[in-house]
Amino acid sequence: MKDKIKKFLETDLLENYLLGTTTDLEASKVEQYIAMYPEVREAYNELQESLEIFAKLHAIKSPEGLKEKITARIKSERVGRKKFFRFAIAASIVAMIFAGSSFFFWDQNQNLQEENSMVSNKIKLLEADMKQQLEDVRNQFIVLNNPSTRKFNVNGNKKAKELKAVAYINPVKKLSYINVSNLPNLPENQCFQMWAEVNGEMLNLGIIEEAGDSQKLLALPYAENAMGYITIEPQGGNEIPTVDNIVANIAY
Repeated sequence: MKDKIKKFLETDLLENYLLGTTTDLEASKVEQYIAMYPEVREAYNELQESLEIFAKLHAIKSPEGLKEKITARIKSERVGRKKFFRFAIAASIVAMIFAGSSFFFWDQNQNLQEENSMVSNKIKLLEADMKQQLEDVRNQFIVLNNPSTRKFNVNGNKKAKELKAVAYINPVKKLSYINVSNLPNLPENQCFQMWAEVNGEMLNLGIIEEAGDSQKLLALPYAENAMGYITIEPQGGNEIPTVDNIVANIAY
């Protein structure tokens, strides 16, 4: 029985149930386990509390100016329709006098359609970005709360003794994150840069601007026997890591 409960807790059914992403059949199974087994009920209550705290810490604000852009788009469409009808009426009158003027109105209508298309594309990009942010928050929540997650302390070498970080690796969910909690001071012409070696390929994860708080995580590409590195690079970052300036290794 204990193995059955342990196996259930190692799945992501509880997390998905809390996030509302389970199927009807999965939801029924979760509710049954919560009702039957105190261990599952306790884990569910703890996850619920953790999710509430995590959601407050990572509340995602709508992108700046989104409301204004949507309002502007609606106004643009209304104005566009009014302009179109005005142009059409004027064109029918002027066409009897000067047929060549119709091109002007056609051109104006084309411009309105292009502007409307640009606004639509921007809104789609904003929606996709928000979806990605929500997915990242969900993955962070799973990594921090799933019992299969392994935690590794990362310390800098002699070149960066004050560097401290914590890596979170979940082989079941295939998720990896790192929280850099402390960074030494560097000259203005240098910076810290993050790398990951996955399947023999070195991936540039970008510059570490500053140490994060205890809940701010940086995603790492997951792979078995992967390696992560932090190096000191020229200001602005490098395209390839400077091997002599590796200050921390992360094996995951």
